[in-house]
Amino acid sequence: MTNHQLKALIFDVDGTIADTEKNGHLPAANDAMKALGLEIQWGWDEFKGWISTIPGNVNRLKHSLQLQGVSATEIEKLATAFAPLKKKIYIEKYLPNLLIRKGIVALMEQAVAQKIQLAIVSTSYESQIKALLQSQLPQFYPLFHPILGKESGKKTDNNGFLHKKCIEELGISAHQAIVIEDAQNGLEAASCANIPTAIFYNDYTFGSDFSGAKVVAPNAQYFSLKDLEKICLN
Repeated sequence: MTNHQLKALIFDVDGTIADTEKNGHLPAANDAMKALGLEIQWGWDEFKGWISTIPGNVNRLKHSLQLQGVSATEIEKLATAFAPLKKKIYIEKYLPNLLIRKGIVALMEQAVAQKIQLAIVSTSYESQIKALLQSQLPQFYPLFHPILGKESGKKTDNNGFLHKKCIEELGISAHQAIVIEDAQNGLEAASCANIPTAIFYNDYTFGSDFSGAKVVAPNAQYFSLKDLEKICLN
């Protein structure tokens, strides 16, 4: 018997719902930089080291340009041109081929069957989140509300603001939800909002400090929704 009844699953997107970083955001960023005439191409080892330290590809581009001694004015000009171009390339060229992580669809199916609400809190642009859902998970897309991405506020380093906003919009308490995450900074943000969190790590978040998570596992395929509810909400 659980102490709280599960009312909602709150998903992160990049690295949690789908393997977006290596096969989506990285090649899209490289294509965008090439299209802008920049002689910068990031490798995976370099890129994955930035995922938890430099949030967002615009900031990563600024970092790379600063190392090259580019002026602040030129950096802002290039970053402004880069952001929409990279987003367009990601959505149109790479997103349709991204793979959904193991066990995620099953959790969503069980949630829908049990009338559990689905929501998203992410650092990604909301247009990218919606495009991913429409392309790869069209059966669930209309059921996600709210979808809170970059436009709705800062997910990390903000005392859990976006997770608290999500709980408020869902009309539930923190202990009636479970956050599904892959990374330490997402866990920390959810913890600031006092929401129990299940971590399904990947190859680049493996080995992070997941202290405070209720579940830590390589993927969701061996967990039913009832399993997560029993572990996370007890």
